[in-house]
Amino acid sequence: MDKLKTVLKEYGRWSELETYIERIETHIEIDFSHSLENTKALLETVGKEICSRNAVPLGVTPSINSVLKKAFSSMGYANSHLVNQVSSALATIGQQVGELRNEIGLTSHGKSLEEIKQRNSKVDLLTREFLIDTVELVSVFLIRNFETKHLKMTHETLADSMDYLEAEEFNESWDDSFGEFAMGDYSYPASEILFNVDKQAYINEFKAFVEVEA
Repeated sequence: MDKLKTVLKEYGRWSELETYIERIETHIEIDFSHSLENTKALLETVGKEICSRNAVPLGVTPSINSVLKKAFSSMGYANSHLVNQVSSALATIGQQVGELRNEIGLTSHGKSLEEIKQRNSKVDLLTREFLIDTVELVSVFLIRNFETKHLKMTHETLADSMDYLEAEEFNESWDDSFGEFAMGDYSYPASEILFNVDKQAYINEFKAFVEVEA
């Protein structure tokens, strides 16, 4: 699940999902029912986290397809035919994973000894890999979409609320580098010009400055 691992490195808040990835990869051949248990849990965790961050109520015992559908809808997509198709497809994938998990899982329902013995043979290796790859792509899709929209909202909020006087240390550093600009009888520091001419550029430079200083 290298694609998902890369996303987790990029967005550290999701790093706890590595526990599921480790369990999925470890048991995919020797005990696929255990891998599938963790695959379902992975999808649910991603969906629930997105819903939680976007303040979307899920109810007491939401189904996995309901969680995924609400997670996608909560990211603010327009209610178009294509969006509804994508949302429904995500929900269907989650539902099918959940149903297969119930069918072959050891702990979901009581099994006979023969059913326990034969549970892994119900899903061939190629199908297992397809299922895991599908879940990985869905997880990557949801996380990247959430983070992209979250970052955009953060930038918009910061642009609306940031005050020039709040970043005194950054302003001094910027002015030390670029000085003041004189126009006839008037003179303005570089930081003040940047703030008033291109506030988003000012915010980007401010954030880069803070990261370096941290």
